[in-house]
Order: sequence, then structure tokens, then C-alpha cells
Amino acid sequence: MEDDDESQRVVPFQLQFDKPVASQIKLAEWNPEKDLLAMVTEDSKLLLHRFNWQRLWTASPGKGITSICWRPDGKAIAVGLDDGTISLHDVENGKLLRSMKFHSVSVVCLNWVEDREKIMAGNHNNSTYEDRTARFFPPAPRVPRTPGLVPGDNSSFMEETDDSFRELLDSSHQQFDILCSGDKDGNICFNIFGIFHIGKVNIHNLSLQSSLVGNHISCQLMDASIFKVALSSDICHIIVLCSGVLTEAGPEGSNNQMSGSDLQGLHSLVLDSTIFQKRKNELHQVAQQASNVEHLIEIIRRSLSVMSKQWSDAMHVYHEKFNALSTLIVDHGLDSSPQEEFLSLLGGARTSPPVHQFLVNSLGEAGLKRAAKVVCGAGKELQTIVLDHLQPAAEIIAFRIGELRGLSKWRARFLGIGLDENLINNATEKAGMLLVQIERFNRILSSVVQQFSNFFNWLLKCVKVLMSEPSDQLLPFSSELVIIFLKFLYDQDPVGALLQDNKFDHIIEVDLETKQRVRELTHFGGFSDCEYLRRTLAEEFLQLQSCFKEALEMPLTTVSRRILCKDMLPLFPVSSLPNFKSSYFPVSVSYYQDASHSAINHVTTSQRLTDYTSFMVPDETFPNFTNCIGVAKGLMHDQDNLKSGHHSLEVAVLRVPDGYHCVDLSLYKEEQIVLLLNEVTMASESSGNACMMIIQASDLTFQSISRSSILDSWNLHELQDSVIHLHLENEKVREISHSVVAPLAVSASRGVACVFAARKRALVYILEEDEDEITDSE
Repeated sequence: MEDDDESQRVVPFQLQFDKPVASQIKLAEWNPEKDLLAMVTEDSKLLLHRFNWQRLWTASPGKGITSICWRPDGKAIAVGLDDGTISLHDVENGKLLRSMKFHSVSVVCLNWVEDREKIMAGNHNNSTYEDRTARFFPPAPRVPRTPGLVPGDNSSFMEETDDSFRELLDSSHQQFDILCSGDKDGNICFNIFGIFHIGKVNIHNLSLQSSLVGNHISCQLMDASIFKVALSSDICHIIVLCSGVLTEAGPEGSNNQMSGSDLQGLHSLVLDSTIFQKRKNELHQVAQQASNVEHLIEIIRRSLSVMSKQWSDAMHVYHEKFNALSTLIVDHGLDSSPQEEFLSLLGGARTSPPVHQFLVNSLGEAGLKRAAKVVCGAGKELQTIVLDHLQPAAEIIAFRIGELRGLSKWRARFLGIGLDENLINNATEKAGMLLVQIERFNRILSSVVQQFSNFFNWLLKCVKVLMSEPSDQLLPFSSELVIIFLKFLYDQDPVGALLQDNKFDHIIEVDLETKQRVRELTHFGGFSDCEYLRRTLAEEFLQLQSCFKEALEMPLTTVSRRILCKDMLPLFPVSSLPNFKSSYFPVSVSYYQDASHSAINHVTTSQRLTDYTSFMVPDETFPNFTNCIGVAKGLMHDQDNLKSGHHSLEVAVLRVPDGYHCVDLSLYKEEQIVLLLNEVTMASESSGNACMMIIQASDLTFQSISRSSILDSWNLHELQDSVIHLHLENEKVREISHSVVAPLAVSASRGVACVFAARKRALVYILEEDEDEITDSE
């Protein structure tokens, strides 16, 4: 009879798939909007699978992947690398959209959060901001095609990536999201849209305030390492879980380590990021314009690079052909230059032997036509890039920086985020100077191409005459232009000079009359730089890039200073800190709607959130604490409540069932906790079986944690007599016939979980099954 009851028992969490994986998975994350699972293998390959386990694409960044995170709308994924780089990849094909270097060491965690309220939605106090660029300009230009490449190669990849990135950026117009990234040196960076750098803090440099009744103690963390960074959905708070040695700030700013080593361990910090919410509209406007400008600056940079290479290759062919004449002149014992020999030929004198040999034998008609085709063809390609890519990008940059200039004059709103009017004015002038330099370059390029073409036409006629061939069908030429070419262009390269950044302090000479004219123009206003004509096009671009970066460093610095530590709670000690840093540590942080608080104060605090932090407590940290998991809630509001005489910080300690140990955990929707447990034998070795368990956090008995006036002990030890023992028969449990490993990938939006077995298998479970459905065991 018992067997019949057992066979009819409802088995929670229907197993949907049990699939082999080629390599062990070290990171996994479900797409928040689609049934897609991103995974990272031990050899740092990024894989994307559908829910039916169909692989969509594989990407290989070529470096160690240390963290991943989906953009909130699921259209892109951020990948943190061990060299500090963060790369964004397109969900459709895995192609690289943008690579950024905000960190110098390994990026250990990523968290991408979108503000729940749309920009300007229901806000009648501020006028709606409109990006007017599309009303005055066509779509932004693409990256120019690299010469020598055919469709389907790297060039087309760059163009497709450019288009994908623009679509991704355009989709951010009505949303405000922030990508948080933490590295192993304790730096946390904040980037709007994942690309616009707006904040950076280091937990070593933060003044940590511990919430005490009527008292505050200033502390600092030493030798800290970040495990988790979690920004709340209202973008007002950041919870940081980190290990380190807590020190108290002594007299005159000195740091005195607290008694013993008790405060070397895991700590939870609450950072105040209300600047993001209070200045959301302003930050969104600046980020939108600045991100577009940065993208256009990248287009100009690549355009100049392509132009420089293309023209350099053409000049290499030209000089390779015509250097032979100098050698022939020396071999014939003549004391003259190639220009003098060509002028003599132009004047109708007898052709000298070296010139005759050069034109008839060394160069010949075929060589001359090839040189003409390469040089003139390169000139036309450069003109196309200028007209189709360089100039449109510079025009849109000038307009967008002009929009930022208008915002900077609205001091009441934008001074608070550090948008400095003088710095923006400087960048605006540099944008105008760049347009002037582009026009100047285009005129010089057109003149040079025309003179090269005229020179080659003349030489072709000379070759025909020397070879006694008909020359009446050749293109006409101008003798005056030939003379100018021989004097100014034969062994000089004004086009190449304008494309160089002149690292050797080469200055372009400008005649006195032009200098005086420029000085006179400055008196009419609009610009103050009188030396721009002495700079190259590439130098002007670098100056614009530098001025724009300088202008945006002010908002970065201003916002960073306003991200402060609001509260700090030491959780538990760790006796061996280096080993603790290097090992995997199960931890999860989520924010849930505070239903009980909302019911009482539904008018003013209907959007109040409560933070939940779950973590594994290492064995032997406290007496009677073995195989335990801690769950803390309400830390981000504890300081506010202490000021009003209340206490909200509560913690529950759960004891894992005997015979099991925790492999990984994840906070799930509706305040639920998913635990992944391995069954162990008496020898503390895995038995080859495991289980997955869901616990309702709201049903747990939470205990308030006191905050003593002296930080000389851990608060968690107060709960040693209040440990909650979990039992398999009392919880929602699914047995797994495999030994499992981290990570546990849980999707709150889709109600699914992916578990990875130690023997390279992936098991996908549906967590939201029909309770009346009876499933077979595995």
C-alpha cells in the first residue's frame, strides 16, 4: 500500500531536458525576456541555447570570461573578462557590439538593472526631452569599408556590428538602465546603457558607516574582494557583498585594525545611489547624447585609419615606381634631381639617358598606368569616405555637442550632475574646428588628385612619344600644373601629412596673410583658437576627442562622489581569507515588493522594496553553525528605521538537511529561495545523488539583529540558538540522480532552472508545474 502511495506522489519540478554538454559549465544565466540560456564553458566559450537546447551561436572572446549578465530587455549580453574588459554581444548572432575597458583587473560580477519607470512618464514638472537629431540629419554614417577586403569578411562584420550597435542604442531612448560591474580590486563601475561611464567607487576608499543607535563608527575595508554587486530596481540602493578586513578609522585618519581577527570575513555594504533616481532625466539626456557622440567618434577614428592606410599604400606604390629614376641618375653620373630632369623634358630639351631608360624600360606604359590607377583610385576612395562617412559624422557630432552645450546652460538642473559649461563650450569649438579641417582636407585632396592625374597624363604622352607610338588619343594635360606638381608634390605628401597625428611635433606652415585673417575672424566671435591651421586633420580629431573626454569626466567625478556608503553589516568571520577569495562562494541578492509595508502605507510607500541576501555560512565560523545558510532582509532600510527608533534588519539561519551540503543557491520570485544540494556520505564525499529544494522565505522565522555601539563582534552569532532545521519531507524537493556542481541558473520570469551535473550534463527543470500533474520519477 505504501508503494502505491509513493508511486502516485506528485514529483515537483518537471524534468524537461537531460542533455550532455561538451565542456563543463562555469557560468550560466537565463535571458530575462526570452527562453534563452547563456553559458560559459571552462575554456571560456560563450554559448547561447534555446529552451529546447538548440544551440544558436558560440562566441570566443579569446580571453578568460569571469562574469556574464543580460541587458534587462534581453537584447544584449555583457561579458566580463579577466583583463578588465567588458564586451557587449548581440543576442541575435553573438557578434561583438562594443568593447570597453573600465577596469584594469578581472571583472568578477555584473548586474544590469532597468529603472521601472519610463523616462519622463507622468512627470509634469519637467518638460519632455526630445532627441532632435533625426529631424535635421539623415541616419548616422557607418564604418567605412577597409580597402582590399571583400563582402563577407571582416569588413562586412564591422558594418553589421555597427548597425546592430546603433539599433541597440536607439532602443534605449525611452528607458534608463545601469550596468554595474565589480572587479577583484574592489572597484565598482556604473555605466548607463552599458556604455556611458557615469560612476566609479572603490570599496577600500569608502567611509563605512555602521548604523548604531545614537552613534556612528567610521570604518574602512582592507584587502577587500567583491563577491556580488546588486542594484535595486528603483536604482536607489546598491548592496555589495565582499570579503576583507574591517578596520576602524582612528585619530587623524589612521587605520587601526580592530581587536583580534574577528572582523576579517564577509561583509555586506549598502551604498546610497539615489543620485541615479533624483537626476535620472538629466543623466538619461546626457548619456543619450554622449553615447551617440562616442559612437560617431569611433566612426571618425576608423575612417581616418582606413584613409591613412589606403593613401599610405598608394604612396608606397608611387614611390616604389619613381625611386628607380633617382637610382638611374646616380648610375649615369649626373648631378641633378628627378624634378630637374622632368622640367628639362617638359621644356623640350633632349631626353637624358636616365629619363629615357626610366620611362621606356623601368616604368613603361603598363607601370605608369598602374601607378596612376592606384594613386588616383585611392584619392577618389578618400573623397568618398570624407563625403559619406567623415563629414556627416563630424556634422552630427557638432550638433549633438551643441545640444549638450544647451543642456549645460540649464544650470539649475544640469550643474548637479557636473555638466560644466566651459568644458562643453571648449568641446563645441573643437567640433567646429574639425569640420573646418575636414573641408580644408577635402580641398587639398581634390587638388592633389587633380595634379597627380595631370602629371600622369603628361608622362603617358612622353612615353608614347619616346616609343614612337600615336599619342593623339590621350587625355590633355596642363604644363603649368606639371611644374607645380614637380615643385611641391613630387617628393612631398600633404595628404599623408594631414592624416598623421605628427608625434614628432611637425607644424604645418601657414602664410602671414592667412594668420592675420584668422586673428581678425576671432574678434567676430564663435571661436578663439587661432592655431588650428597649423594642425593636421588627425591632430584636430585627437583634440576633439580629448576635450570631449575631459568634459564628460566632470559628470563622472561629480556622480561618483555622491555614491556613498549608507550602512555596513559584518556577517561572519573567515579564518583563511586567501582561500576564501579563490573558492566559489554561493550568494544571491534580490529585491522584492514589500507587500506588508505597502498594505499599511499604500499611499506613500507603495513602491517600497525589501532586500533579501542569501549566503552560505562556512562551517566552524560560529559554534553550532555547520552546514548553514543565512538569509538577511531589510538591510538597506535599517539605518532609516534606526533614526526613528525602529528596527527592521532581520536574519534567518537555515540548517541544510543531514547528509547534504549546499552547492549553490538563488533567490527566486515571490521571496522564494532555490537550494541545490549534493548528497554526501560519511566520508564527506558525494554519493552521486542530489536534490533541488524551494523554500518560501516569507514563511521563515526571522530574528532581529542588534547593532551594538562597538564593532568588536559578529552579529550573526546571536542566532546560534535560533537555527531553523530544514527537512526534506517538509519542503518542496526534487531528487536528482546526478552529483551536481555550480552554477545553478534560475529564471524568475520563465519559471525554469538549469542544473549542471558533475559528469557534464545539463538538466532543465520547469519550476512552475501544475500541482495536480503526476510525473514519473527520473
